Amino acid sequence: MTQPGRTRPPATGEPDVRLGLRANLAQFILLAVVNFFVGGMVGLERTVTPLVGSEQFRLGAIAISAFVVVFGLTKAITNAVGGALTARYTRKSILVVGWLIGLPVPFMLAWGPSWAWVIAANVLLGVNQGLTWSMTVNMKIDLIGPGRRGVALGINETAGYLGVAVTALATGYLATAFGLRPAPELLGAGYAAAGLALSVVAVRDTAAWARAEARQHPGQAGPQPPFREIAWRVSWTDRTLAAASQAGLVNNLNDGLVWVVLPVLLVAHGVSVTGVGYIKALYPFMWAAGMIATGHLADRIGRKLPIVSGMLIQAAGLAVITTGISHALPAGLAGAFLLGTGTALVYPSLLAAVSDATHPSWRAGALGIYRFWRDAGYAIGALIGGITAALASLDAAILVATILTAASGLLAWAVMDETHPEPHAGPAPRP
Repeated sequence: MTQPGRTRPPATGEPDVRLGLRANLAQFILLAVVNFFVGGMVGLERTVTPLVGSEQFRLGAIAISAFVVVFGLTKAITNAVGGALTARYTRKSILVVGWLIGLPVPFMLAWGPSWAWVIAANVLLGVNQGLTWSMTVNMKIDLIGPGRRGVALGINETAGYLGVAVTALATGYLATAFGLRPAPELLGAGYAAAGLALSVVAVRDTAAWARAEARQHPGQAGPQPPFREIAWRVSWTDRTLAAASQAGLVNNLNDGLVWVVLPVLLVAHGVSVTGVGYIKALYPFMWAAGMIATGHLADRIGRKLPIVSGMLIQAAGLAVITTGISHALPAGLAGAFLLGTGTALVYPSLLAAVSDATHPSWRAGALGIYRFWRDAGYAIGALIGGITAALASLDAAILVATILTAASGLLAWAVMDETHPEPHAGPAPRP
């Protein structure tokens, strides 16, 4: 008999593999380190880039928002394409290509002579993030098996958003000491080089682990559904997957809006660039610090409660910022704390819910579509933020995000089914 968590090699000679965290701990740690560098590439822009637009290029809110719009759209499309590419190419090769595409980004941000260079850098950054982050997600899910997906995704997202937080804080200090460019952006050159080197030399492809889980899976066997059918299920016809997609979209909508609007709003209310760095670091730090615990929580109590409560906590954080902006620094810190805490509850739980509700044979494609909708939220949030700020005020833009986030949490509560009702038992996958 095979041991628990182990699968016999097929007649084709594919190597025997073992699913689970302990059996694959070295690769888990390695992929977490790689995803720290992936997150660090986004962290380059969290504190400094909106201020580069407003202070160096003298742009208004709508023009500044363009870099996040381009990033969000490019990353969203790449997520969907990256999921489809796993049917033809190895996860490792897609990961490596993602790093190669990201290599020029720090230099374009550091020395680009016009805002158009920042926009172009964000096209490349969106592709880089869509390929690299998607593959670290899929590879950890492949390795862990069905029992502890929340923990696996918590580890992955913690590493990535810790990279965002550390880099947002570091760039704030560097900008205060050396100016908005080029010193803060050049951190990314080291991230890209390290991420590429580890991906080429040390990361192992995990497709064999996905096939091992598929052989054990009690759900549908047979060929993968057409990509169009997967996209339609995740986007509309499966109400749980569709509810997860809208919640992911709104989660990143408020992130994209805050990304564009908050630094400019805080500086306008007298907060220093270093203070902005503290606030912009606290948000992803709380997000990162909480996700191992919240991923484990989602494996214990199910996915739906963390998703709904997390969206409502995020709405509360945005409300704190809007109501307390006359005391901008403490309101920003308190709001960032709540935003990060709420997002920590939501992020791994949504990924786990989508993974629960899909078969391993088409899970990568389904995650790609979910992540398409989720990361399209960056673009939609940046647009809403820029347009609302231009037509009304920066404060009004954050108020709009507050309302949308609360409504999304209530919609998830009304529509989603629980996908993992029995802790550690493994959900019943959908055909």
